[in-house]
Amino acid sequence: MNNEFNVEILSFLKISEIENAWTADDYKALLSMIDMGEDELGGMSESELKEMCLMSLNDLEAHESAKLLLAHIFKDEITAGKIDQISHQMLEKNLWEVHADPAYHMSLFNAYELLRKAYNGTFTEPTGVKFTIKISADKKESFDIFDGSLHAVIVRLLANGLKKSAILNRLFEEKIIGESFPEAKNILWILKELSTTDNERQYEITSSYLWFGELEDVTPFDADAHADREEEDQETK
Repeated sequence: MNNEFNVEILSFLKISEIENAWTADDYKALLSMIDMGEDELGGMSESELKEMCLMSLNDLEAHESAKLLLAHIFKDEITAGKIDQISHQMLEKNLWEVHADPAYHMSLFNAYELLRKAYNGTFTEPTGVKFTIKISADKKESFDIFDGSLHAVIVRLLANGLKKSAILNRLFEEKIIGESFPEAKNILWILKELSTTDNERQYEITSSYLWFGELEDVTPFDADAHADREEEDQETK
């Protein structure tokens, strides 16, 4: 059963990096992969480690730096051969948008961000969005569907604010109207609850501009959504 809501975009930003996506431990790991010893890194601050990492990456061929980052990010998830293939594709394609598996999009976005800084260009600037939404409903019970499949419900709601021809609606039409939408967790890279009351919830969302760029100038809209069937079944057992 679909529940009725009203959705309002409270703020909207285009972003090219995600805050704190890279940590001191990440920089140390990358530098160690470039054969820099722990004794050389011990006394460095995070900003110094970042600067050293960017300079070290810049000393390598662009696709070699990409390969290094991918090996660190994905570890054993992807074969060495696939990493080599993707590292070359990164120079030609916007893989944070076009890679076939949305599960890789956020990690690829972060890789592009660091590589672009290391090379002062060369790699395409990644395009993301960070926006806040207010979701309202007349009945408190309408929000019960959020408990089982939050990401799927929110993506379904946001899809109502996009044109039928929007990429999200075209690629995931069956999942949006269907009973299982596991890809929703990879479409919403970061989902943070800001506030909740009986009849209203606010969230901050970080995602790809590809999916939600059209929401920038959207006025408040009415929307309906439903929970994934699997989640509902599990809760009733």
